[in-house]
Amino acid sequence: MDLIIKNGTIISPTETYQADIAVIDGKIAAIGKGFPEDGATVVDAKAKLVLPGALDVHTHLAMPFGGTVSADSYLSGTRAAACGGVTTVFDYPVQRKGMSILGLINEKKNICESEACVDYAFHCCITDLNDGEILAEMEKAVEEGITSFKCFFVYKKEGMMVDDATFARLLLRAKEIGALINIHAENPDLIDLNIEQFKKAGKTSPWYHYLSRPEYVEAEGDKRAIHWAKNLEAPLYIVHMADKEGLEAAMEAKKEGHEVYVETCPQYLEFTSEVYKREDGRNFVCSPPMKGQESQDALWKAIKTGGIDTIATDHCPFQSYEKDWGKDDFTKIPNGCAGIENMYPYMLAAANAGKLSFNKVVELCSSNPAKIFGCAQKGSLTVGKDADIVIYDPEKDFTVTVSTMHSDYDHTIWEGKQLHGYPVMTFSRGKLVYQDGEFVGEPGWGKFVKRVGRK
Repeated sequence: MDLIIKNGTIISPTETYQADIAVIDGKIAAIGKGFPEDGATVVDAKAKLVLPGALDVHTHLAMPFGGTVSADSYLSGTRAAACGGVTTVFDYPVQRKGMSILGLINEKKNICESEACVDYAFHCCITDLNDGEILAEMEKAVEEGITSFKCFFVYKKEGMMVDDATFARLLLRAKEIGALINIHAENPDLIDLNIEQFKKAGKTSPWYHYLSRPEYVEAEGDKRAIHWAKNLEAPLYIVHMADKEGLEAAMEAKKEGHEVYVETCPQYLEFTSEVYKREDGRNFVCSPPMKGQESQDALWKAIKTGGIDTIATDHCPFQSYEKDWGKDDFTKIPNGCAGIENMYPYMLAAANAGKLSFNKVVELCSSNPAKIFGCAQKGSLTVGKDADIVIYDPEKDFTVTVSTMHSDYDHTIWEGKQLHGYPVMTFSRGKLVYQDGEFVGEPGWGKFVKRVGRK
C-alpha cells in the first residue's frame, strides 16, 4: 500500500459509513478495515469526513475578455482548486473564426502540462462553424476526449454569440456523435435594448447591470434553448442557472423525460441582486447576474429535490482595478467572479449547518459532474478509480479572506464569509496537494482527463 486513510467517515451520494481506504499507484485499491501499514503513508481521519474530490466543470482560466485576461492562470487556478478540494478542473477555451477545436485545445493542453496542479479537462466554446469545418471536426474531438461544447446566446458584440440555426445544427451534430451541448442562455436583444435605455437616462451604476438582464431576460433564453433541445430530441446542459422561471421550465422538461441538465453556482445561492446596490457592487458583476430572493429560494429548493444536477463556479476573476473601469459605467466592468476555491467548502458548510445532506453535496459537486461529462475515473470513492480524496474537518472554523486564498486575484466576493467546517487535506491521484491551509503540490502534476462520449 502507498497510502492508507483510516478511521474516517466515508461519504458517497447514497451512503455514509466508517471504513479505511487503501491506495496503490494513484488508484483506490481497497476499501475496508485492517490493511497492513508497512511502508504506507498513514493518515488518521478520525472524527473527519472522507469525500471524493470535487469536479468544477465550469471555469474560465487565462481567458481574454472585456479588454483584459481573467486573473487566474492555469497554474494559479488549479492551485486554488486543490486548496478547495477540487481535483478536476474543466476549462472553456473559446474557439473563434478560423480556429479549429483541436488546435485550440492542444494549445491549452501544452500550457497545462507544465502548469496544472490537479487534473483537467476541456469543453470548447464554439462561436463560428467555419463553413461547416467545425461540425466535421467535432467527431474527432469526441474521439480525443472532448465530449462537450458550449454555445453563447449572448456576447454578440464580442463575436461569441450563436444564432438559433447554428445552435440547432450543433445540437443535432452533438446528438449524432455522442456529445453534449452546454448553453449560456440569456436574450441578447433585450439586454442591448435595456442597456441603451439606461445609458441614455444616465443610469450606469452596477445596479443597472442586474436590471439590464433581469429574471425574464435569462428565462427567455433558458426556455428557447429547452424548446429546441426538446423538439430536436437532443441532450442539453444549461450552465449557471440563476432564475426561477427558467429553472421551472428545465424541471418540467425533465419530468417529461427530456435529457436536460441544470447547473447552478454558489454565488447565486449566497447573494441576491441586492449586492449591486453596495458600494463595491461592481465586484459582483457577472453574467448572468445574481437575481432576486424568489429565484434564490427556488434554486435551493431545486437542489434538495433533484431539479439541479450540478454545482460549478463559472470562475472568472478580474483584478479590482479592472473592475474599477466600470465604476461609473457598468458596461465597462469585466464580467466574472472568483469561486473555484470556495465551491466545495461553501456547499459542505451548508451541509454541516443542516441545509442539505453531505451525500447531496457529493452528488452535486462530484458524482453527477463525473457521470454527465464522462469522467470514468472520477467522482466517487470506488475501488479502481483515481484516488482523488478530500478530508474534511466538520469542526474547523474558517473565514474566507483574499489573503488565505491561493489564486492570483486581489479581492474576492467571498471576503469575510465564515464557514463552520473546512477541508484539511486534498489528494490528487493519491498525491497530497493541500494540507491545513497550504498548497503542497506541484505545477505540472495534473493530467488531461480524456472523457468518454455518450454513445
